[in-house]
Amino acid sequence: MSRTWIRAAAGVAAASLLVGGLAACSAERTDEPGGETSSSDGSAAGSEMLVGIAMPTKSLERWNKDGSHLEELLQTAGYDTNLQYADNKVDQQISQIQNMINEGADILVIASIDGTALAPILSTAKEQDITVIAYDRLINDTPDVDYYATFDNYMVGQMQGQYIEEALGLADGAGPFNIEPFAGSPDDNNAKFFFSGAWDVLLPYVEAGQLATPSGKSPASNDEWQSIGIPGWGSEDAQDEMTTRLNSFYADGTALDAVLSPNDSLALGIAQALEGAGYTPGDGYPVLTGQDGDQANVLNIIAGKQSMTVWKDTRTLAERVATMIDEITAGETVETNDTETYDNGVKVVPTYLIPPVVVTADNIEDTLVASGFYSAEDLGL
Repeated sequence: MSRTWIRAAAGVAAASLLVGGLAACSAERTDEPGGETSSSDGSAAGSEMLVGIAMPTKSLERWNKDGSHLEELLQTAGYDTNLQYADNKVDQQISQIQNMINEGADILVIASIDGTALAPILSTAKEQDITVIAYDRLINDTPDVDYYATFDNYMVGQMQGQYIEEALGLADGAGPFNIEPFAGSPDDNNAKFFFSGAWDVLLPYVEAGQLATPSGKSPASNDEWQSIGIPGWGSEDAQDEMTTRLNSFYADGTALDAVLSPNDSLALGIAQALEGAGYTPGDGYPVLTGQDGDQANVLNIIAGKQSMTVWKDTRTLAERVATMIDEITAGETVETNDTETYDNGVKVVPTYLIPPVVVTADNIEDTLVASGFYSAEDLGL
């Protein structure tokens, strides 16, 4: 049995435990000026415990949902919370974490902007006996991160690669096809897992001549993923890069058959570049992958402008982290299901992995709508 399947099975089994994961009293939510910091009335079991929540940015839909849902869960359970968004600025995130430490935070939940920049501030946190949970992005080069909760990011990439493999019939020997691969932000530790998962599926077809990349931007190995990374996961940067490749290598009518996009933010920009170059949904439109299930991208899937997205139900991730916080507060063993994979350069961080889900036009209603992640009205269904 493969390690990936074992991880998925463990994640699915554990996910069933989350349905009633946080039984708690209600607490009145108080929003302070600016909407950045809020706290409960301290009436429930978690009172006197302050949890600092550091999120990267409000500019991406998924981080807004992550932050607000985790905050709501914790406040309902009676914890005081300090939720901050850092506008994708590393110095700003470090300053926010310092403020949380100064306020007396007991636990920090951090979705890092730069996974290598937080060692000094986390050393300060450790001096105050603060427990640190890395949220969705591994924090590297420090011994002072206690736990990590994320989706199986290698599996995310595998799903994207396997979708392209199946859509093009590569396993049956079809080809050659032209593919343009993209990778995520070079400072995001998760980006290497996304790319590695996909490239482990697709690189053998590149080497066999079934896939070609006219732009030449086809990494020879997983280790070279940063060479095609898009800083900050920027949609506009992805659009500019795709436009450059289309104008330089496809203007003569060369067919583009697939684009490996590691997430929905990049896929939005890529789809806009395709539209600008005259591509229209239907025959001849490239396979385009994504990740996160952002609403704009789901609408693009419905419209035929994107082929799939890998959905990570961020509600489940927030629920898992809230459960971890309950376990820490109660002095219990914190449940993890991977103690081997996530080496941050100093230590292997105990991790809880949650399996992702492939969403296509054929199963949007059975996944995103049936789960309540979106309503049918949200998606015009």
